Amino acid sequence: MNERKPRIVITMPAYRAEVTLAKTLYDIPAGFADEVIVVDDASPDRTVEVARQLGLRVEVHTANRGYGGNQKTCYDLALADGADIVVLLHPDYQYDPKVLPDLVRPLLEGRADFTFGSRFAGGGKPLQGGMPLFRYVGNIFTTRIENLVLKTDFSELHSGLKAYTRRFLEELDYHRYDDKFVFDSQMVIDAVVLGYRLEEVPIPTRYTEESSSVSIKNSLVYIARTFECLFKGKLNAKKTRTRHAARLKAAMDRVFGAVADWCHVFAELIVRNVATRLGGHLILDDDEEAIRKWATIEGISERDFGERLA
Repeated sequence: MNERKPRIVITMPAYRAEVTLAKTLYDIPAGFADEVIVVDDASPDRTVEVARQLGLRVEVHTANRGYGGNQKTCYDLALADGADIVVLLHPDYQYDPKVLPDLVRPLLEGRADFTFGSRFAGGGKPLQGGMPLFRYVGNIFTTRIENLVLKTDFSELHSGLKAYTRRFLEELDYHRYDDKFVFDSQMVIDAVVLGYRLEEVPIPTRYTEESSSVSIKNSLVYIARTFECLFKGKLNAKKTRTRHAARLKAAMDRVFGAVADWCHVFAELIVRNVATRLGGHLILDDDEEAIRKWATIEGISERDFGERLA
C-alpha cells in the first residue's frame, strides 16, 4: 500500500503585490504545492484582483492587520485546509520559489519541525544579491546576539522564507504573538526555548526594485523589539515551557475525552443490540435517561422507543 503524499500548502502574506505576484507564482516548481493561499492585508492596489485572475484562493483582510496578523490568518487557513507542510512565501519576488523543495526536505525527512532560508549560509553573499547595507549589518548583529542568548549557531534568523510541519503550528500558540514584524522573532525564540528542531537552508539573495523593504527607522524598531522579546523569552523560559506543557496536556485531554465518549457510545450500541436480542429486558422501562439517549441515537421519539422495548 502506498503512503499518503504529505499535503503541502503555500501561503502568501500579500500587501501591494500586484506587480510581483504572478512572477512569484510562476517560479514555484510544477507539482510542488497542493494549494496556494493568498492573504491580502487590505492592499490599496490590485493585488486581490490579480490573485483571483491567477485562479488562486484569496482571503482578504478588510483592514490592515500587520505582517504578523497576516501570518496568523495564513497558518489558520492552511491548517484548516489539511496541510501537512505549511510554507510561508512572500509574493514580492524577493525569495526564489525554486528552492522550496530544498526548504521542505528536512521536514519531509523528519529531521526538522521548522525550516527557514538563510542568505548567509553556504557561502552566500547577500550584498551581491542587492541586500541594503544597513539590513546586512543589522542582520548580522541581531543574529549574533540571538545566537549568544539562545545558544544556537544560525547564520541568519531574519529570513521571510519558512516552512513548518503541521504538528509544530498546532502546538505553538502563535496567536499570542505580535501582529507586527516581530512575530517572526517571537516564533523563532519560542521554537528554540521549547526544544523544537530548527534547520536553516541556504537560499540566494534577490533584491529588486519591486521587492518590499523595511525602512531604516522600522528596522531599528524591529531590532529593539526583537531584543526585548529575546531577553524576556530567555528570562521566562521556564514559564513558557510550563504554559506550553499545559497547552499540550489540554489538547491531549480533549482527544482522550473524545475517544472516551466514542467508546461509551460504542459500548452502549453493543448493549442495545444485546438488549434487542433479549427482548429489550436490559433497558428498564423507568430508565428515562437511557430511553432518551437511545431514542436520540435511533432518531425516533422516546414514546416509540419505549413501545419497542415493551
